[in-house]
Amino acid sequence: MKQLVINGGNKLTGEIKISGAKNSVVALIPAAILSDEEVTLYNVPDISDTRALIDIIELLNGKVEYKDEVMKIDNKELENKVIPEELSKKLRASYYFMGALLAKYKYAEIYFPGGCNIGARPIDFHIKGFEKLGAKVEIEGNKYIFKADKLKGAKIYLDFASVGATINIMLAAVKAEGVTEISNAAKEPEIVNIATLLNNMGAKISGAGTSEIKIIGVDHLGKGVIDVIPDRIEAGTYAIAGALMGKDLVLKGIIEEHLEALISKLKEMGIDLNIDHNKIKITRPEKLKSINVKTLVFPGFPTDLGQPMTVLLTQADGVSIFEETIWENRMGHIKYLQKMGANIRLNDKTAIVMGPTDLKGEEVVATDLRAGAAMVVAGLSASGTTIINDIEHILRGYENIVEKLTAVGADIKIIEK
Repeated sequence: MKQLVINGGNKLTGEIKISGAKNSVVALIPAAILSDEEVTLYNVPDISDTRALIDIIELLNGKVEYKDEVMKIDNKELENKVIPEELSKKLRASYYFMGALLAKYKYAEIYFPGGCNIGARPIDFHIKGFEKLGAKVEIEGNKYIFKADKLKGAKIYLDFASVGATINIMLAAVKAEGVTEISNAAKEPEIVNIATLLNNMGAKISGAGTSEIKIIGVDHLGKGVIDVIPDRIEAGTYAIAGALMGKDLVLKGIIEEHLEALISKLKEMGIDLNIDHNKIKITRPEKLKSINVKTLVFPGFPTDLGQPMTVLLTQADGVSIFEETIWENRMGHIKYLQKMGANIRLNDKTAIVMGPTDLKGEEVVATDLRAGAAMVVAGLSASGTTIINDIEHILRGYENIVEKLTAVGADIKIIEK
């Protein structure tokens, strides 16, 4: 079992390069199989989710070359096969193969996906979208079977602006006959990234990044090239760490527009931010102001940054309120913050945080990916030693986290227990 060990209290100074977005690459790789030729992805983060998706591509007889952040996926000999549970359960985003295989072969078999336990996360919206396009869905135990004689464009309204459903329906619709319109679509930057790759391959998608997406079906998708956008959640996590422990900490390779909700909240707390093109410099102020934070779909405050943000709120002067509105199980980190000395009262999906409180190093657990990020941030700012268990969750989404933080002054290492 691997553990992260952090000796806290060190100032963070220097530069961190932000990697490609985990939430983009986990959809870009499945999207690539829609091509009948070769697809090249640049700025691909080397995280465990990436490796798990490569395993699925290779199961399907695709050829993958991956080196120095560049991935080439050759689909010329691709075959449609059942995606078994031992592969699908490694990550939630394995479900994007549902839409991609359905579009390409009019048939897909895949076991229910895995990932973090942050809520029920049903795929009802995905299934309803596939059915609107003409697919029939069968469930055999823990396996989904999707099949269609043909897919036809349809008008699809999403009851909730789900990122996963928006992308999956987009994947399924690109080769459907006629026009598909997705209303109340999610607007996250990752969706624009996926649509751009598909259009580069020959798809006809407009409106990505708005609540109305239009897809005109095509018969063939060819070569494609795309840069994975910078990871706004990684950038946000390190920005929060900088707000706690930064002394001229620089994050390089950001897109400011993707971070506006976080930047607004950090400024509201009185944090010194200097933004210049694709860089942001952060220094902790003497005093942090208490604020209220509520997670919302993009462009609101991202749910993936809510857990690290609660760590920052423990150091603010006064009472802060954090409310999670997207997932029901996003508060797994709270009991470990309390164990470290935080004064937090939890009421369902709302945390009332009284600060500032001194955090002390303890043995804690990464209950999910972003809870793990919160524990890292807490460990960096706590006195003494913090030991984090179940760090496989963290390694799913943060490339070279130990090396990046060590380079800016943190005392952090991975050990085998």
